[in-house]
Amino acid sequence: MPSGPCDALKRQGYQFVLPGSSAAVKPCLWCKKALKGGDQCYKHQFYGIESHRCVQMTPTLRCNQRCLFCWRSMEHEVTEEEECPPELIIGALARLQKKALSGYKVSPYVAHEKFAEALAPRHVAISLSGEPTLYEPLPGLIHALNAGGYTTFLVSNGTRPWVLEQCDPFQLYVSLAAPDPDTYRALCRPREDSWERLMESLGLLGSKRSAIRVTLVGGENNKSPEKYARMIQDSGARFVEVKGYMYLGYSRKRLKRDNMPGHEQVKAFAGQIAAECDYRVADENRASRVVCLERES
Repeated sequence: MPSGPCDALKRQGYQFVLPGSSAAVKPCLWCKKALKGGDQCYKHQFYGIESHRCVQMTPTLRCNQRCLFCWRSMEHEVTEEEECPPELIIGALARLQKKALSGYKVSPYVAHEKFAEALAPRHVAISLSGEPTLYEPLPGLIHALNAGGYTTFLVSNGTRPWVLEQCDPFQLYVSLAAPDPDTYRALCRPREDSWERLMESLGLLGSKRSAIRVTLVGGENNKSPEKYARMIQDSGARFVEVKGYMYLGYSRKRLKRDNMPGHEQVKAFAGQIAAECDYRVADENRASRVVCLERES
């Protein structure tokens, strides 16, 4: 794999498992805030996940979509790489997390007990960047993480349902960023038309602990709540997260600040979806501009 893309990402704090692989770890903002005794990620509020003990990672940075709202750099695209075996990735997680958080050990704002807990992570969010289902051994990686006592969250764009069918994470997320095929093609820009594959992935969610993530981009996909509701209802997913697009990272080269909806707009749209299906508003987090819907039945 060319060194350029990963060199640029290293400067952004990515920790890579191997020089020839894009499997990587990068602690998120909420992990660092929680470590200092501050606010935690909405996953703590909604699902009880301890942010300072959560590893944000990916087995690959390759992706088969070019979503306008994605904060990652498409200029630093990873095209070829050496796939790491699952055991090598799992063996590196705690070491890379420790390396990434090493500067917090001497911080006066971090309790020694909290730092020790952070170095013994119990949750793995496979959500850093890229599309994880492009990593062929993904089902085995998740199985091994589960067997090791980790709580696993898997976030996917739903374009490879045959891989998701084999995966058994604690919670599976599938992104639904459009109410119809035309909006999907314009906003998510898949390398090949994957709308029907996405529909197939949504159909898997009723048999798993699952969530649908709807990222709202003002002026792009914040329309037709009844169409979202119909797909959500048919999916059988337990949770739906309606989350506002954030004007961050490289997405600022593709979208404008005006595309970022306020929390009240997100909440109103989530309410419109809920009114059209058997879901209720269960919780909300204003800082992350996210509303959680839960299936009533």
